[in-house]
Amino acid sequence: MSVESLNKQRALHLLDAFARGDLEAALSCCTDDVDFLTHAPIDVLPHMGPRHGKAELRQLWQTVWSRYSEIRYKAPHIVADGDEVATYLHSYFTKRDNGRIVQFDMAVFYTFRNGQIAQIREIIDSYDLVQQVLEREIGPLIVGAGDGG
Repeated sequence: MSVESLNKQRALHLLDAFARGDLEAALSCCTDDVDFLTHAPIDVLPHMGPRHGKAELRQLWQTVWSRYSEIRYKAPHIVADGDEVATYLHSYFTKRDNGRIVQFDMAVFYTFRNGQIAQIREIIDSYDLVQQVLEREIGPLIVGAGDGG
């Protein structure tokens, strides 16, 4: 089996473990110094700030799971080149407080070192995500902010 095939399987293993809430299994896929960064507005989603190391990543994932009762994903695209894996995901998070489903697409890039994930980079459609999390249209707020009112 090629390195690319193995790394694709490893990335999917992490995603599966996270989606079933097995954070320790997900973290076991990562190096001790794993580096995590998502491109999301941390003023609205402060728990999504940069994380370094398993302890900080665990804390982030615990916060996510405290807010959502179910997490599902579909991975229609996954490509690998050596120790780099790129995924395109359709994600579905069920809110714990009201059962609403937040659905969004994201691209996640993994860098492997010695068979473990050393770096995770996420790109999310944060405009759409923020509207769903806040359960309100934010366009009027943005337009209103631009004209002084």
